[in-house]
Amino acid sequence: MQTVSGADVYGPGSWIDSAPLPVPEDAKRLLKILARATPGFSKDPAVVDSVTFTGSPETIVPGPLKSAVIAGALHAMAGIVANELLECRSGRDSTHRVSVDTDHAAIWLGSVGMSKRHGQTVREIAKEGKLSSIFPKDLERDTFASPLRLRTTANYETKDPGVWYQLHGSLNADPVLQVIGLDAAAKCDTDEEATNMIGEHVRKYTANELEMMFLSRGLCGSICYTPAAWSKTRMAQDLERHPLINYSQQTYAVPTPAIPLGVSSDKRPLAGIKVVELVRIIAGPVIGTTLAAFGADVIRVNCGRLPDFNSLQLTLNAGVRTVDIDLSKDEEVENLRELIQGADVFVQGYRPGVIGRKGHGLHNLLEMAGKRGRGIVYVEENCYGPDGPMAERPGWQQVADAASGCSYVTGRSLGHTDGTCVLPALPVPDMLTGLIGAIGAMMALRDRTRQGGSYHVFASLMAAASLHLKPEVGLYPPAVVQQCSEKFKWSRTGPEHFVLELLDVVLAGWKGVLPSYFEDGSSSTTRLKGDWGDFEVLSPVVKLARAENSPRYTTAPEPNCYRQSHAISWL
Repeated sequence: MQTVSGADVYGPGSWIDSAPLPVPEDAKRLLKILARATPGFSKDPAVVDSVTFTGSPETIVPGPLKSAVIAGALHAMAGIVANELLECRSGRDSTHRVSVDTDHAAIWLGSVGMSKRHGQTVREIAKEGKLSSIFPKDLERDTFASPLRLRTTANYETKDPGVWYQLHGSLNADPVLQVIGLDAAAKCDTDEEATNMIGEHVRKYTANELEMMFLSRGLCGSICYTPAAWSKTRMAQDLERHPLINYSQQTYAVPTPAIPLGVSSDKRPLAGIKVVELVRIIAGPVIGTTLAAFGADVIRVNCGRLPDFNSLQLTLNAGVRTVDIDLSKDEEVENLRELIQGADVFVQGYRPGVIGRKGHGLHNLLEMAGKRGRGIVYVEENCYGPDGPMAERPGWQQVADAASGCSYVTGRSLGHTDGTCVLPALPVPDMLTGLIGAIGAMMALRDRTRQGGSYHVFASLMAAASLHLKPEVGLYPPAVVQQCSEKFKWSRTGPEHFVLELLDVVLAGWKGVLPSYFEDGSSSTTRLKGDWGDFEVLSPVVKLARAENSPRYTTAPEPNCYRQSHAISWL
């Protein structure tokens, strides 16, 4: 790897890999770096060297970010920990082989747009006007019902020359529009008109004025920093103190004994492990879906009064069961407590403190684990990390891309030299944060099996986004970005585009060049039949030495809030 300053190309604080390795080799190189940097991860060179990476030598992801390299390395880490869990179960050394196809890992980053129900993707169903009709509970409601609401989540130029700001409607755009002086009911007929109208209002404010307005009202948004500017913030420096895969034993809690993994006819590493999730959107659900693929029994708790993306359920609910629990009703909260009482892992995707005020914070569950005599793994995912001045601030994938500098370097890669920021074309921080959280949970379960205790795992969108801009990762040089663009013929992407629009661009390019991943009955997909219909979803990326041990989905997706709280129990 030959890293040089990218200041003149991608902006201050960026680093270019001037001689990038083929993607599979680069993923192996990064795996070694992450293995050394991760407390509790195997430091045995033979274990890391046993991983086989395959795939196209050239990147298949638009832009300068090495997202496929990072995804490949992290999936390999999941496979390595899975083998350690198999050793814990059998009491003997496992065959350490792990296989990762980096093309598959790249396409996994866009898998939320690939799932099919009765042979149709979400976007195809939506174009026929039938999307809302297939969901028993419409959790999107009128979130994107008007151009103004849709275009509230986008990058806009501020009053400061060359400085942009990422607005985010957070599934409720009206308060965001109000704070910049717009009425959500204002007449606006097209997306372009909405972009111009919102942009005109945003340009009345400096970036710092917008930041204070949003912060004081608890709204989502962020200055679009350059990599250098973000690294100088107190929040970035506080986050840098934590490892990417951030888990630790809670040694102050009541001691609990080692918990062996039970014997099961299911030979996957997490068979018999019980997981409760209180999560929404992408990052949190990826944690549970990943654990389910490795064999865990996962119950996803949804609060039906809260908005969510309907479309994501077709992919992210594969392998899990869903239940609707109203946290304002005592009897339903008691049903939730009973589920948690039997769980090995609890996952929550709300800001620090929010769940604690509901009685399900870390210390609440550590106390419960001490009383029952069996440790618990408490997993949190959020935007900014476990501490620091922004830790309790709400945030989404787009906010992480904006704050970290990923949107800035993406804009530069598209030829913008005036500070225009463009969201990267895949929901990478969301997907990687979910995978990071799952790896942390698996490492904690491994340690609980060996030595007992309870564990705290933390995964943040900002850490996942910022990893792309570290010098040891590097950015692709412009020639590589251009070569990829010419190969896949990506359509135009701009600062106004929403994440699903950007995803459509990537999927269209992949379908034209890599059709085998998208054909009906593809060898890379899993077909599942359930009460909600017949589905086809992208199969898990990791392959272990034995097919019976490898991750797989065994049950079809079911819609959020599918079951009532009194009608669900552990298998």
